[in-house]
Amino acid sequence: MATLATNLGFPRMGARRELKRSLESYWAGEISAGQLESTAAGLRERHWRLQADLGIDHIPSGDFSLYDHVLDTAVLVGAVPDRYRAADDPHERYFAMARGGTVDGRGVTALEMTKWFDTNYHYLVPELGAGQRFSLSSTKPLDDFRQALSLGITTRPVLLGPVSFLMLSKFTGTGGTVLDLADGLVAVYAELLAELAAAGVSWVQLDEPVLVLDLGADERRAIDRAYRTLREAAPSLRLLVATYFAGLGANLPTALGLPVDALHLDAVSDPGQVDAAATEAPESLALSVGVVDGRNVWRTDLAAALDRLEPLRRTVGADRLLVGPSGSLLHLPVDLHLESTVDPEVRSWLAFATQRLEEIGLLVRGLNDGRDAIAEPLNVASTACAARASSPRVHDPAVAERLAAHHPSLEQRPSPFAVRRDVQRAHLSLPVLPTTTIGSFPQTADVRAARARHRRGDVDDGAYTEQLRRYVDDAMSFQEDVGLDVLVHGEPERNDMVEYFGELLDGCVVTEQGWVQSYGSRCVKPPIIYGDVHRPRPMTVDWATYAQSRTARPVKGMLTGPITILAWSFVRNDQPLEVTARQVGFAVRDEVADLEAAGIGVIQIDEPALRELLPLHDADRKAYLAWAVGAFRLASSGVRDETQIHTHMCYAEFNDIIEAIAAFDADVISIEASRSRMELLSAFVDFDYPNEIGPGVWDVHSPRVPTTEEMVGLLDAALNVLPADRLWVNPDCGLKTRRWEEVRPALANMVAAARQVRARLDAP
Repeated sequence: MATLATNLGFPRMGARRELKRSLESYWAGEISAGQLESTAAGLRERHWRLQADLGIDHIPSGDFSLYDHVLDTAVLVGAVPDRYRAADDPHERYFAMARGGTVDGRGVTALEMTKWFDTNYHYLVPELGAGQRFSLSSTKPLDDFRQALSLGITTRPVLLGPVSFLMLSKFTGTGGTVLDLADGLVAVYAELLAELAAAGVSWVQLDEPVLVLDLGADERRAIDRAYRTLREAAPSLRLLVATYFAGLGANLPTALGLPVDALHLDAVSDPGQVDAAATEAPESLALSVGVVDGRNVWRTDLAAALDRLEPLRRTVGADRLLVGPSGSLLHLPVDLHLESTVDPEVRSWLAFATQRLEEIGLLVRGLNDGRDAIAEPLNVASTACAARASSPRVHDPAVAERLAAHHPSLEQRPSPFAVRRDVQRAHLSLPVLPTTTIGSFPQTADVRAARARHRRGDVDDGAYTEQLRRYVDDAMSFQEDVGLDVLVHGEPERNDMVEYFGELLDGCVVTEQGWVQSYGSRCVKPPIIYGDVHRPRPMTVDWATYAQSRTARPVKGMLTGPITILAWSFVRNDQPLEVTARQVGFAVRDEVADLEAAGIGVIQIDEPALRELLPLHDADRKAYLAWAVGAFRLASSGVRDETQIHTHMCYAEFNDIIEAIAAFDADVISIEASRSRMELLSAFVDFDYPNEIGPGVWDVHSPRVPTTEEMVGLLDAALNVLPADRLWVNPDCGLKTRRWEEVRPALANMVAAARQVRARLDAP
């Protein structure tokens, strides 16, 4: 018997973001639902054929989604909140849940959105009430399997496991927990598995990533009970439970005891768990081992991987071993072969999703046929890895010297917040409930076209700068006219809040087609941090000072913080993250100093990814938060008392990091709060957060324009828990992805809402 090659999931957008373009054309009314589905079917076929051609034995189906796989699961099991049920068209209902909109003539808000474990992927949070009824309401898993089968490709359907679905959902009932709903949900899964078996499916992959969290006894019992029920419902199916993002830790015995046929382990994040599993696993259980990194882009040392796999194969047996990526390849760009401008030396160190499949195929061939069968690619990989380790471009002595001279005093503001607050109020002269935005304004087609022409060399620097200055002029005039109190320049020069800085910092490269899905049709191109990070010159000062020259009102300098730059980049894996974070912190600190020296009195350092990098195991969190807070304070603390430091965070649960957020000591924090109707503020109240807060009153990830009355209602909800003199008024997030036709009325409504509430506060 042979060892098999497996994959857990593949990027959805397409190598050239075909799905993104099709989705946005559908939302704009330019194509039909049938045309959208045709694009989706074509992408699925292309991805299945690619995997088959590269020798993957277990090819996933059902991992493709038009928006989000958790949303797909909610629809699959009939967990559709009442406000969407009036939509007769399934596409209308699906996208209303994802984006909000109008259903049966009524405006509806979207489901809440939050980060998928410790990644930059966002999922839609299902809403489940007490007594929730589930029903099998979609044929998507069957449809995808049958499409692949019609092409001559037998796939392994992928489902989000029932317990992970429950634990990732929002329980809206009173009393009880989501686990009380397990029996009803598992019954629907059992029905689906029976249908899959009847359709000729041999293997089913059930993703249970919650198994890598710190679970209690009730949660472990729920998982065990669920899988015993599923085993009985579909005895002919072979079930693989997939875990990823961390080691199983104390949950390993539970996972090994499940009545399933295979267990997938992430051997990149926790190599040691594989040896323990190999020793303790029952002989009936196969092990699927993720030895190539599904989340980072550094080429696998194939010889080192074989050094780990060969003894494992002898221990468990060839036919009980599957080799694959650490997790789904959703989090990687599609194909390195599309890159022509990445520095050739750095390019030789990289592997994207397609190259990960090639690596898996080579490893399995090496295991089955011997290393001589893959001698040439083994040598190429070893040479590339050795070259990266010894390259002088990776290490900068000046950066190392600066880090060695670091002193804790660099992480302290001159005065406590209570003192700074009075100084800033006198300096800025802002009203109660001051209004601002998060930073970016719409990136119009003209702006994107100008950037592309400039990149190609068709437009010189002077003409390009002049065009963008006209955009800034218009943005400043609009903000003054609408009545905002603290203005922004709109960031027309920036392609992305992290990629922009990756282009300007030494030690980083950016790609042409390295797109990764963040949510829905939103894609980002993470920079690749390959070496020591240094800021060779100012990055934002010219734009901030130009904007400030156009108005007497305060203008915010806009920066991305060190933790978010790390989280939204592909970071070098040859040194601790803490070291790289401090390097980036120094680079941002230098930019902050230059902004202040240029007369910018309000500086925002965005850190939406603080929660995202939080380790999944409690035991590791204290150390992470200590160095993450230190990196932010290093970046932000070298300013005078009158300089107001803002930060922004979005789409995260704050309860378990609230003390760290307070330790940031930012003068103002803005957060996403509109989708939860200000529920997220409870964390800041229970902790008695001491500084100022801007809870978002406009969900910018939805195309809806909220009314003034809606925003007044949200401000009233915020005032129920926080005093007016600590509140700011702002959208949830930046406005880059919105259209001016939405931004102008929404911001006018926001300012009107703030003025209404101010007037009421001033009344006797």
